[in-house]
Amino acid sequence: FNPLGNMDALTTPVRQQHKFNVSKLLTYLSGKSLVSNNDTLTVRQYSTGQSNPTFLIQTPSNSFVLRKKPPGELLPGAHKVDREYRVQKALFPTGFPVPQPFLHCTDSEVIGTEFYLMEHVKQGRIFSDQRLPGVSPAERTALYVAAVEVLAKLHSLDLASLSLEGYGKGSGYCKRQVSTWTKQYNAAAHRDIPAMNELSDWLMKNLPASDNEVTLVHGDFRFDNLIFHPTEARVIAVLDWELSTTGQPLADLAYFLMHHFWPTTFNVISTIGIPTVADLISIYCQCRGIPSALPSLNFYLALSIFKMAGIAQQLLPLFLVCFLTCDVFLARSDTGPTEGNLFLQTAKGQAVRQQVKDFMKQYVFPAEEVSSKSCQEQKRDLEAGLWNLFLPAVSGLSQLDYAYIAEETGHCLFAPEVFNCQAPDTGNMEVLHMFGSEEQKRKWLEPLLRGEIRSCFCMTEPDVASSDATNIECTLHRDGDNYIINGKKWWSSGAGNPKCKVSIVMCRTLVLNFFIRHGQHSMVLVPMDTPGVKLVRPLTVFGQDDAIHGGHFEVHFENVCVPVANIILGEGQGFEIAQGRLGPGRLHHCMRAVGLAELALELLCQRAASRRTFGKKLYQHEVVAHCIAECRLMIEQTRLLTLHAARALDTLGSRAARKEIAMIKVAAARMACYVVDCAIQVHGGGGVSGDFPLAQMYSYARTLRIADGPDEVHLSSIARLELRDQLKKAQAKL
Repeated sequence: FNPLGNMDALTTPVRQQHKFNVSKLLTYLSGKSLVSNNDTLTVRQYSTGQSNPTFLIQTPSNSFVLRKKPPGELLPGAHKVDREYRVQKALFPTGFPVPQPFLHCTDSEVIGTEFYLMEHVKQGRIFSDQRLPGVSPAERTALYVAAVEVLAKLHSLDLASLSLEGYGKGSGYCKRQVSTWTKQYNAAAHRDIPAMNELSDWLMKNLPASDNEVTLVHGDFRFDNLIFHPTEARVIAVLDWELSTTGQPLADLAYFLMHHFWPTTFNVISTIGIPTVADLISIYCQCRGIPSALPSLNFYLALSIFKMAGIAQQLLPLFLVCFLTCDVFLARSDTGPTEGNLFLQTAKGQAVRQQVKDFMKQYVFPAEEVSSKSCQEQKRDLEAGLWNLFLPAVSGLSQLDYAYIAEETGHCLFAPEVFNCQAPDTGNMEVLHMFGSEEQKRKWLEPLLRGEIRSCFCMTEPDVASSDATNIECTLHRDGDNYIINGKKWWSSGAGNPKCKVSIVMCRTLVLNFFIRHGQHSMVLVPMDTPGVKLVRPLTVFGQDDAIHGGHFEVHFENVCVPVANIILGEGQGFEIAQGRLGPGRLHHCMRAVGLAELALELLCQRAASRRTFGKKLYQHEVVAHCIAECRLMIEQTRLLTLHAARALDTLGSRAARKEIAMIKVAAARMACYVVDCAIQVHGGGGVSGDFPLAQMYSYARTLRIADGPDEVHLSSIARLELRDQLKKAQAKL
């Protein structure tokens, strides 16, 4: 199991409209000596590769990827899987990163359409979002550079040596492209759009004066057609060669740069770490050894946008067929909205959520009854592929997808640990994934992702009001190639866990940015066995030892010496890191609180239905009935607010979603406290006893109003951000 980039996680069950005869495929492949006739074929469909449906074909000993034409009537020249096969066959011997092609089948009797088979790249990363969420700014830059370098490598290949005679038509590429995409668009258009006609005319009237350069061009070069190495900024496979041909290479470059020119509302170029257009052009031209002045760039950008519009128009009928035949649509009722319609999970998110629910029912809840958990649950969890679901770059899930899953794990206090999704490790893993160096990732992130070690986060201090994080006094000063750390921390959750091997410590460096309050702090990795690290005492919560995950400890750092390489991102970057860390972490806390509240309400209703006072059931007393109603109202309100914040995180990023995150942090903790308190009240003395989980649940819920910042700090942030937004509205009206 590789926690960094399992490509199989991108698959789903085969959609109904794309199913084919697996037995016929087995017979065909065994005849080609690729599999044994006695093998069992399993087929899953990739969630990407929608133009030409893409499938993972597995036997007990081997695996392949199959690309086929979609079913139904197709436009002439579209979905040419034969071209994909031919170009990959030509490129593979050159060392250019493409999956090895194995065979091309034109016999539609086998699976209903033409198809080809290629190598299965088992480990890697595909980014469907050009902003590359979930990676550090430095890695984001490196990934962009790697993509441009591999594009330049493609355009530098000797076309004559590739044995692709007749693959393209040579010079005059731009005019052919405008004509082709105009015809394709007109053939698929369902209504007249004047802007498209005007753009087509403009392109034909503004063809580049020189259109003689001819190289192999990809035709659809973008991030979601690239597979990157699981841990390195390196392209290991370029996919989807359907639109490849020979012609003008600058069309590929402009297509890749196109999102830099999208409306600012897409928040693409504002993402930290994405190189500028000028930088990417400079890198590309240096790799190819050509001048960096590109006078016809505007034409190629306009052509790229025109082509995208044409593709979208062609795919519209396919989208409508898929939508109208999908399970979600067929299950709809005219009687009212169905659950989750406002914040729909992806198909993968829904499938993983159901897996988590089934897993918890079968393994986690029975373990809860004996107040223990074992490594067996984690082993089963690993085998089920339900590991590290919180990290988008690893799981392939969005924050919205994971929010629903976090709610499920909130039904059991130790469930997050079973899935390696427990705090503070999730936040620490996010920090290392987004901001850590390659060495830091290798040494600490990878074992954390595998669940081999645990970690803690040391920020809050006993001697200062830590709700104002600029008060932090733990010092960091450089001594040659080392840093020396001195200070006291407390509420370091998980520090007492025997598997806790490293801490991320927030320190203050007074020599840095003395007049900038938020520029004085740094985060540094400190191995727990470093001399001078002392676990002073475990702290109790409401007088009870909260040791389920390793307790909360006071930790002293006395002349602790660590290498300079242990600094994360750089000196003075502590608050920038904290902003990236706390957004998703707070979201997870809040959705777990929703799950906890659902459990508390369930216990409340069970108790109210089973106990009698004054001649009637508890729920028949109006005060209890109203309490139940208020709990349901608050849970639903908080869930919707939290899902809204999750979508904001996915679409806007942590910084732009600060107000939404602050709101849910206040609302979820208040709601959970209220619901659990009501459940305790209905249980009477049993509610505060150890016979029910409610007392421990209340301890968690009440602590949530302080952890990651008290309510009052978040309320101040909400007010400030609201006033800012109102001011923008007022200025816009003026």
